[in-house]
Amino acid sequence: MAHVLLERLLAARGLGDVRVRSAGVARFARDGMLASLDARIVLREVGIHLAEDAFASTDLRRHPELLVEAGIIVTMTVDQKEVVAQLGAGPSPILTLRELAGEDGDIGDPVGQGEEVYRACRDEIARCLDKGIDRLLALRG
Repeated sequence: MAHVLLERLLAARGLGDVRVRSAGVARFARDGMLASLDARIVLREVGIHLAEDAFASTDLRRHPELLVEAGIIVTMTVDQKEVVAQLGAGPSPILTLRELAGEDGDIGDPVGQGEEVYRACRDEIARCLDKGIDRLLALRG
């Protein structure tokens, strides 16, 4: 959800050429993972119509070279931030989404918790992106 919400925010600012990548570091992360049905349903509610096969995530443990290419790395949790740092993020800043917004705390994975939790997660991601977009753009250089 963060990926497509960020793309929409960047496009609204005329920055649709900024590349956004989504990657996972959890044990269940796999190349080609598709967005869940619950994520697609709650994104549709805010005008983002994501086809089942329109988006796929990457297993970052299998592709650490993506970290070297990144201008900035944003994670959802502090634990993910630590894993990314251990994988060798290089000089890129690593922040949680809440840190990007100038706050503390994690945004947990809503997987398996139903539409209401996905909806709350979507709204929190969007709020933090709105609050942190200027910082993100400044950090990416």
